[in-house]
Amino acid sequence: MTDDRTLAATLQLWRKRLTPDQVGLPARQPRRAAGLRREELAELSGLSVDYLVRLEQGRATSPSAQVVAGLARALQLPPPERDHLYLLAGLQPPPDRRISDVISPGVHRLLSRLGDVAVSVFAADWRQVWWNARWAALLGDPADVAPEDRNFAGARFPVPGGRAQVAAWPVHVSRQPVSDQALVADLRWASARYPSDARIDELVTRLLHGNPEFATLWRLGVVGQHTEDLKTIDHPLLGAVEVECSVLTVSDTDLKIVALTETAEGCTASVLAGTR
Repeated sequence: MTDDRTLAATLQLWRKRLTPDQVGLPARQPRRAAGLRREELAELSGLSVDYLVRLEQGRATSPSAQVVAGLARALQLPPPERDHLYLLAGLQPPPDRRISDVISPGVHRLLSRLGDVAVSVFAADWRQVWWNARWAALLGDPADVAPEDRNFAGARFPVPGGRAQVAAWPVHVSRQPVSDQALVADLRWASARYPSDARIDELVTRLLHGNPEFATLWRLGVVGQHTEDLKTIDHPLLGAVEVECSVLTVSDTDLKIVALTETAEGCTASVLAGTR
């Protein structure tokens, strides 16, 4: 059987699923097969027909980034397929995406089934974009905070005159140095993933100039992702509430689903029951 996961097979598959009218070309009759002809794709992507033939036959396997970019544009590939094409060609996808605040319907359905867990969603730059009622009851309702100020990194590393906030009352971190380093490493990772995004650039610049602790940790150059934490919330009604913080990342958007589970099972259930 032919391996349809190769660059050659994938190019053929994507060429054949496009029609001339989808790319602005007149339909030329007769057409013996569905999709674009090789000469049409070659013209659209700025390649010679001979080179496209060699790519589709597997005789050329290492196209340049410029060639792959031309093919991705001509084939009208969405970002995940564009990145896949680069990887098939042995190249790193171009880091030109912008941070997304959009939560897909599938993720929304998952979140709606977590009613007994305090859950919030943060963008790749740690801006808070969604939370459930349980989260609001445990940490305070973020709705009263301006969207640009709902940033976890900004709240963790405050700057003079800053108003960043994601909790209405004090939150203490059990492993503060390790946790702080993990958060800074996560931001460094995100800044490389989204080098053209003005929002994360502005955030990192502001923290570097306004918070010495952040600047010191940033200059260590550590790269990673923030995945877990142990926190104690000084709740005005419940007193000290210890929670485990787990961070799950949605791969296509880098949205972070943050879930807080109480270490003392059910200790706040009666107080927060009205939030469900």
